[in-house]
Amino acid sequence: MKNLILLFCLTYITSTFSMLNGQNYDDALDQVPANYKKRSPVYDYSEKQLNHTDTIPDFNTKSNKLKITGTIYKSDGVTPAKDVILYICQPDENGDYEMKKDKHRKRYVHHRAWIKTDANGHYTFYTFMPGKYLRSKELKQIHRVIKEPGKPEYVIKSFFFNDDPLLPELALACRAKAVGSMLRLEEKEGMYVATKDIKLNESIVLAQ
Repeated sequence: MKNLILLFCLTYITSTFSMLNGQNYDDALDQVPANYKKRSPVYDYSEKQLNHTDTIPDFNTKSNKLKITGTIYKSDGVTPAKDVILYICQPDENGDYEMKKDKHRKRYVHHRAWIKTDANGHYTFYTFMPGKYLRSKELKQIHRVIKEPGKPEYVIKSFFFNDDPLLPELALACRAKAVGSMLRLEEKEGMYVATKDIKLNESIVLAQ
């Protein structure tokens, strides 16, 4: 059952679905589109207006609190990217994906959050350290989906952690792929803090 839930979650995140007509983010959940249950969760925020900071549910009750912050840049790696939506979701500290249903009976991962970058491309998430299945060979991770203005959403590599005990067991090629999204943790004021900038994908074309 646990594996089925994980498979459902990952399949749900990595699929690309139809976009909202007119990109009307402020009313994203007021008018439920026909594809609501199948579309990417990047569109399913409930706030009327997103900002560059968000907090994962249950943050205040978790012991291993985590702050992830940084700047999202355009594909040139220099120009800050404004109005980019970044969606994250993750397992809890035990490695379980807690699933719930919203008022429209769509299943979703409970520990999730969205930001929309400001004029300087800044973003910040307040979350907690995810766990992993005890018998799993996967790294601890936080999943990510990007939505640029006027473009379709796309999945980017998960956030990984530089202190993950499984890292030494990875092949060099796999480890090299993970480095680009690796979080290096510091302890500050009672929580872990990681700064990670993101460069957008140049190959993503404008939506038709």
